[in-house]
Amino acid sequence: MSAQPEVHEFQAETRQLLDLMVHSIYSNKDSFLRELISNASDALDKLRLESLLDKDLDVDTSDLHITLAPDAQARTLVVADNGIGMTRDEVVGLIGTLARSGTAELRRSLAEARANGVSDAAAEELIGQFGIGFYSTFMVADKVALVTRKAGETTGTRWESTGDGTYTIDDVADAPQGTSVMLTLKPVDTEDHLYDYADQSKLRQLVKRYSDFIAWPIRMDVEKTVPVETPDTDSDDESGEEPKVPETKTVVETETINSMKALWAKSRSEVSEEEYQEFYRHVSHAWDAPLETITLQAEGTFEYQALLFIPTQPPFDLFMRDSKVGIHLYVKRVFIMDDCAELMPEYLRFVKGVVDAADLSLNVSREILQQDRQIRAIRRRLTKKVISTVTEMRDSRPDDYRTFWDGFGRVFKEGLVNDPDNRDALLKASSFATTHSEDELTTLADYIGRMKSGQDTIYYMTGESRQQIVNSPHMEAFRAKGIEVLVLSDPVDEMWVSAGAEFDGKTFQSIAKGAVDLDADDEDADDSSKDEQNKTYADLLAWLTTTLSDDVSETRLSSRLTESPACLVGDTFSMSPQLEKLYRASGQEFPKTKRALELNPDHPLVGALNTAYAAGDHEQLVPTAKLIYGMAVIAEGGELDDPAEFAKILAGRLTDSFAAGSSSAGSES
Repeated sequence: MSAQPEVHEFQAETRQLLDLMVHSIYSNKDSFLRELISNASDALDKLRLESLLDKDLDVDTSDLHITLAPDAQARTLVVADNGIGMTRDEVVGLIGTLARSGTAELRRSLAEARANGVSDAAAEELIGQFGIGFYSTFMVADKVALVTRKAGETTGTRWESTGDGTYTIDDVADAPQGTSVMLTLKPVDTEDHLYDYADQSKLRQLVKRYSDFIAWPIRMDVEKTVPVETPDTDSDDESGEEPKVPETKTVVETETINSMKALWAKSRSEVSEEEYQEFYRHVSHAWDAPLETITLQAEGTFEYQALLFIPTQPPFDLFMRDSKVGIHLYVKRVFIMDDCAELMPEYLRFVKGVVDAADLSLNVSREILQQDRQIRAIRRRLTKKVISTVTEMRDSRPDDYRTFWDGFGRVFKEGLVNDPDNRDALLKASSFATTHSEDELTTLADYIGRMKSGQDTIYYMTGESRQQIVNSPHMEAFRAKGIEVLVLSDPVDEMWVSAGAEFDGKTFQSIAKGAVDLDADDEDADDSSKDEQNKTYADLLAWLTTTLSDDVSETRLSSRLTESPACLVGDTFSMSPQLEKLYRASGQEFPKTKRALELNPDHPLVGALNTAYAAGDHEQLVPTAKLIYGMAVIAEGGELDDPAEFAKILAGRLTDSFAAGSSSAGSES
C-alpha cells in the first residue's frame, strides 16, 4: 500500500451526476442493489470468458459467485464478487471520472424524457446505458468503499468517497481477486423510501424481485438456531425432575438466495410441466395452470429469449382500462420492468411471461432509434408466434382452443381492428358462430368450403346476442335458401367488419346493409313478376318515403323477407345501429343515420296497406306507416325514438280493430 492515499476531485460533470443520482434519477432507491449485482454478474461473465481465451491466466473459476454481507450493528452492506476485477487505471477511468459527453447526454436525455411525459420509473433506466449504475449507491450510503484486484494482477486498488466532490484511491497489497463494494448506510427513512438495507429479509426481497434469475449464485451468511446434540438419557428416569429444555446454539450457514432458474434459457426437454406451471404462477400472480406454454429463442443481429404463457382463465381486469400487459423484461437475466407494454400488442394483453434480451438500449436519446428497432422486431416476432400457436391449438387441440376462445376471443379479435399487418393470420386463427350450427364454432376456411355455388361473399350479421340475430327479419331469405351467415354478437365485431377485411379473396357483406339479391343466381326467378310488383307498389313506396322522411332514406320492395312485413337496411358503408350505440356510449355523438325501409310484397299487411292507399284517404294511413316502421325497428332489436307514441298508435289501431269486429258481429246477429 502507498504511504498516503491520493485524493482526487471529481470532474464537474461527475459531481452533477452524483447530484442527479441522489435527487432526481431514481424514484426507487431499492434499484441500487440491482445495479451492484448486475455489475458483479458482468464481472463473473468476463472472467469466465477471459479464462477460456487466455489459457495462461492463472485464475480459479470453479466457484464463481456473488456475496451479500450485511452488518446490522455497523449499518454496512458489502456486495462482493470473485470476478474479473479492475486495475487502478480502470477504477479511475470507470468510477472516479466520467466523460463529459456522457454526462451531458444523460442530462439531455433526462430532460427530454420528462418533457415527453416519461415517468420517473422509466427515467431511472437511463443511467444503466452509461455503465454508471455504481453511482446509485450514494442514494442509500453516506460513504462507499470499493476494493478490487484484476485477475492475473498482484496488487489491488481501494477507492473511497462520501460523494461530496472528492475521492481517495490507494494500492492494496492483499486484496482478493474480484471486486467488493462496502456501503456505510444512511439512516432508515421510510418517508424518503430509504429502508433497512442491512436487514436480511429486505435483501432477500430485493434479490427475489430484481436478480432471482442471475446465472451466478448470490450467497449470504444466515444465522440459524439449531439444537445441541446431547447423550441419550434413560427413559425410565424416576428422579421426578422436570425434563430439561433441549439446548440450542446459533450457527452461521451460507445460503444461496437466488433461484438461478431462468427457465427460458433451457430447452423444453430440460424443464418439467410442474416447473413451467410454478413459474407461470410466479409471473402472472394467478392460480390456474397455463393453457399453453410458448418458448422462443432468437439469434442473429440481436439475441433474446422468451417464455410466454396463455392462461386458462381470463384475469379479472382483462377488460379494465388499466389492465396490465404481463410481460416482464429482463436484460441478461436482470429484471428491468414488469408489464412491458412495448413488447406485446394490447389485444394480446392476456399473455404472461418473460422476455430476456442479451442487449437493449434503454431510453437513451442517442440510441433510442436502435432500441425502437429492436423492440419492434421482438414485438413482431412474439406477436406472430402467439397467433401461430393459437392456430396450431385450434387444429390439434379443439377442446383447449374452445376454452381459449370462450375466455379470450373477444380480446383476440381486437387485433382485427388494431393490427392490419396481422389481420390475415388473425382471421385464420379465429372462429365464429354461424347459422350452420347452434353450438359449434366455425373457421372462415370451413365457411368458404360450405358456400353455395355462385356465392362469392361471406355473409354476416351483427347484433347484441345470437337470439336477436337469428330471429332478425334480415335472416329470413338466407334461412329459406340455406345460405350460411356469420353470427357476430361481440361489440368488437362491429369494428373489424367495417374495416374492409377480406379472407381468401372473399369480401364480407352484412345482410342488413346494401342491396341483397339472392335470386340473382336462381334460374327459376321470374324477373317479369318483380317488375310487375314494383309497378304495383310504386305509388305506395313513394308516399311512404315522403311520410317517413325523418326516419328513412327510401322505401323499396325486399327480396330478403319471407315472413316479416318490413325491415330496415343500411347503405353498404353506413354505420349499423349497434355501432352507433357503441360510439354514443363512449361519449361520441353522431347525426342519426337514415336507412331504407324494405317491404315484403307477399305479406298480407303490406298488400292491405297498398289496397288502402289506392282507395285514397292517405292521412288515415300515416299511423299505420309509423307502426310498420316501428315494428321493423323492434324486430331487429333496436330502440324506438318515441316508444310512447308507438304504444299510443298501436293501442288506437287495436281499439279500432276490436270495435270493427264487434260491429261486424252485431250486424250479423
